[in-house]
Amino acid sequence: MGRNTTAPSEPAQSRSVRRVVAEIERMIATGELLPGQPIRQEWMADRLGVSRLPIREALRELTAQGLVAHQQNVGYTVVRLDQDEFDQIYLMRAALEREVLRRLPRFDAAALDEMHAIAARITEAAERGDIVTMRTENQSFHFAMFERSGLHLVVAELRRLWKLAMPYHAAYLYDPAGRQRVCGEHDTMIDALADGDNSRLIELMDEHRRGGEANTGMILGGGRP
Repeated sequence: MGRNTTAPSEPAQSRSVRRVVAEIERMIATGELLPGQPIRQEWMADRLGVSRLPIREALRELTAQGLVAHQQNVGYTVVRLDQDEFDQIYLMRAALEREVLRRLPRFDAAALDEMHAIAARITEAAERGDIVTMRTENQSFHFAMFERSGLHLVVAELRRLWKLAMPYHAAYLYDPAGRQRVCGEHDTMIDALADGDNSRLIELMDEHRRGGEANTGMILGGGRP
C-alpha cells in the first residue's frame, strides 16, 4: 500500500491568522489605520468575522515585524515613526534597491507589457484622484521589478521597509502635480528597462525615491539638512 504523498492542508487557524495579518497590513498601507492609531481587537474581530484568537496572533506577528507596537495595559497601536527612524528606512532602501536593480536581467516583451499595464493603472488612478489605488499599484510596480532580481531575501526585507514607510506616503499624492510627476517617472523607468540600462534605472529610482522622502520629511517635521 503506497504512502499518501498529498501535502497536509493548512490548519484553519493559520489561514485565519494570515488573513488577519494581510488585512491589517492593507489597512495600514492605505491609511485606513493611521500611525499611532489604536487597533481594537473586538472591532477587528467583528469586522473580519473571526474570534479574538487569530486577531491576537496576527497582532503579535505584526509587532515582531515592526508595523505594530504593544504597550502593557494600553494595547496595540500602529507604529508611529519619528524622523530619524524614517531616515534610516530610506537609507536602507537606497542601498538595497540599488543592488536589486543592478542585478535585474533584460526584460522581455511580456515583462515590459506587465510594467506598462501597472503604470497605466497608476495613471488612471492618478487622473481620478484615487490615492488608495495609486499607493497599492505603485508598490506593485516597483516589486514587479525587484522580484525579477533573484535576490529573494533582499526583496523580502525591502517589502518590510516599504510597509513601515507606506502610511507616510499619501500626503504628496493629493497634489495633482505630485501625481503627474510620479507617473512620468514610472514611464522613464520603463524606458530604461526596455533599453536594459540598469545604471540609468538606478539613477531614476534614486531621484524617484528622493521625491517621496523629501515630501514625507516635511510631513514629519524636518528631515536631514
